[in-house]
Amino acid sequence: MPGPSYGLKDKVVVVTGGSRGIGLEIARRLLAEEARVVICGRKAEALAAAAATLGSPDRLLTVPAHIAKEADVDRLFAATMDRFARLDALINNVGMNIATGVLDADADLWRKIIDSNLTGTYLCARTAGRILRGQKAGKIVSISSIAARRAAPLMGIYGVAKAGIEMMTRVLAQELAPFHVQVNAVAPGMVRTGFSQPFWENTEIYRRVVAGIPLGRIAEPSDVAHAALFLCSSGADFITGQTLCVDGGASAV
Repeated sequence: MPGPSYGLKDKVVVVTGGSRGIGLEIARRLLAEEARVVICGRKAEALAAAAATLGSPDRLLTVPAHIAKEADVDRLFAATMDRFARLDALINNVGMNIATGVLDADADLWRKIIDSNLTGTYLCARTAGRILRGQKAGKIVSISSIAARRAAPLMGIYGVAKAGIEMMTRVLAQELAPFHVQVNAVAPGMVRTGFSQPFWENTEIYRRVVAGIPLGRIAEPSDVAHAALFLCSSGADFITGQTLCVDGGASAV
């Protein structure tokens, strides 16, 4: 697979939401690095399809899990330790949005979006952080969004959740620094995945979005994957508490 190498051979990495989109691409790149990879998702059939696409069954573990449920998160990391006996990195990738304004949302919808994006990230980071703290080494990388810092129509609750992830990244970076664990985030703009397909398939919306991106295109999943893998590598050993924007320069204008 073309692209740089990040020195992740034999590293054990958990990727949440690894059955599609950005998570699937991250898992693919990790396996190309000869890492040992655990992916989770809510649907067993989607995980099976992802596993068939990824190959490398000796280095891949799939675990059905809803990351907003504490028991599922415990089971995810227990399965990881049972299979690979250690953990080197967690990539919090799960994200979802239901298009709504904050004022028009009811409390159940608020909880659903916050739980899927922020609470699930917290539960996974807490569990992984305790393991990595004990090992006195490791990385946590969470996928945020430029929606965390730029309000957008129908993205309000999602943006609040992603902003919470960025603050949690800074808090955990401080808590885990004494244990040589680095915690960072990646904030993409629009990425060409199924999540954003209704936007980039619409010619007029796509034109407006790209007009605000100096590099003249939206991101591909590989753009985000490379950033995440770098932050999991030894090249990022002195980087912690940071959010790396992968947005083609959109946040710089």
